[in-house]
Amino acid sequence: MPSSTPHGRVAKVTFHRRIVRCAILLPLPGVLTSLALLWSGSYPRHLQITGSLLLLVVTGIAAYVLRDRLAYSLRTLTNVIAAMRDGDFSIRPHSTSTSDPLGALAAEINALGDSLREQRLGALEASALLRTAIEEMDAAIFTFDERHRLRLGNRAAERLLARPMEQILGRTAGELGLEFALEGEPARIASMTFPGGIGRFGFRRSGFRQGGLPHQLLVVTDLSRALRDEERQAWQRLLRVLGHELNNSLAPIKSVASSLESLCRREPRPADWQDDVRDGLALISARADALSRFMQAYSQLARLRAPRRAPMIVADWVRRVAGLETRVPVQIHPGPDITLNADRDQLEQLLINLVRNAADAVLEFNTTTTTSPIEAATPSPSAPIEIGWSRQGHEVEIRLEDNGAGIANPANLFVPFFTTKPKGSGIGLSLCRQIAEAHDGRLTLENRSPQHGCIALLRLPLTPPSTDAPEDDRGQIPGRSP
Repeated sequence: MPSSTPHGRVAKVTFHRRIVRCAILLPLPGVLTSLALLWSGSYPRHLQITGSLLLLVVTGIAAYVLRDRLAYSLRTLTNVIAAMRDGDFSIRPHSTSTSDPLGALAAEINALGDSLREQRLGALEASALLRTAIEEMDAAIFTFDERHRLRLGNRAAERLLARPMEQILGRTAGELGLEFALEGEPARIASMTFPGGIGRFGFRRSGFRQGGLPHQLLVVTDLSRALRDEERQAWQRLLRVLGHELNNSLAPIKSVASSLESLCRREPRPADWQDDVRDGLALISARADALSRFMQAYSQLARLRAPRRAPMIVADWVRRVAGLETRVPVQIHPGPDITLNADRDQLEQLLINLVRNAADAVLEFNTTTTTSPIEAATPSPSAPIEIGWSRQGHEVEIRLEDNGAGIANPANLFVPFFTTKPKGSGIGLSLCRQIAEAHDGRLTLENRSPQHGCIALLRLPLTPPSTDAPEDDRGQIPGRSP
């Protein structure tokens, strides 16, 4: 129990002293009773003194052994726990039985040690994997503390700054030329000049806490190589198409010109030489016209002007374009009243191209394919071409379906100048997607399933988003899921 110190403060009794007091007080009633019986009887004086001393000595020894055994067990468990705190899980207390409290405590400590060892091993393995992954990443990774001082970096960061990590740790972001990346937008792209590289870099920043203090993680990615690879692949695809188209026109022109030159050198000339010359010149003119149309199409695709936005009613736009197609019926499924802020001429050109492609697919399929009994049993649109629109959140979706043959080569669908039509230019769908993206929209085409045909989905944002109409007011084609 507490005792007063000379300075008036209350000192707490330690656990060790409590054990000693309990060891002494527990047998004290029996000792006192034995002494009372010993001194109250008719025993000689020397026997009384000897017996009293013997009882006191035995009681002291028993108290000491009890205190020592209990203190030893507690010290052992304390040392085991201290070793676990330091990460040493090789020391374990001996547990013979869980029936007594100390044995149960030792068993629980052993179980806790096993659990902590497994968790520590997993954490070490995960940490090693994370460090290896960070070190092997091509992107430069930096971590800065609350004072914008560098605390961690990987090998890519060393290559970017052309200095070993030992020389840049503790430097401020301003000294490393990265201060601007820790402020403003968390993601940006900028042209930068670093000691280890020059080009366009992507910067992404996020925050985290370590030791209760805010830190920032900065990832710097060199985009120049990826952009160059994409640009090279785009040029390769374009040059292959251009070369193919030019060869298709120049090869017959060269052949006909050579034949006409040989014809002009012949003496005497054949009687029908003038007809041969006219046919040759007509072929040259036709191929020259085809090449001219191809170059005009290329110019149209490469120099698409920025949209000139103005209010445009979707219903009027769809009905006007659908009325231009007279080869096959076009059925309209009206949707909600929606007004877009868009370039009417460009969107009309986009929708005209889609409707024309759908009509071409329907006509080609109907002339080259006979309907099988299985296809006849499969439900198909009530009209060869169906078009409708609906509101999807803050977007309007134009949905166009046809029952043509579908898309034969989806991989090259939007590749410029790629076409499967004998007289196609190969820029229709590329131009459509370019117009859609210029309006911050997107265009997708996919085959219908299980029916034959194609579905074109054009999504355009509502500017500004309308809130007085239902969020999902669908004017979709009957029997079709959006």
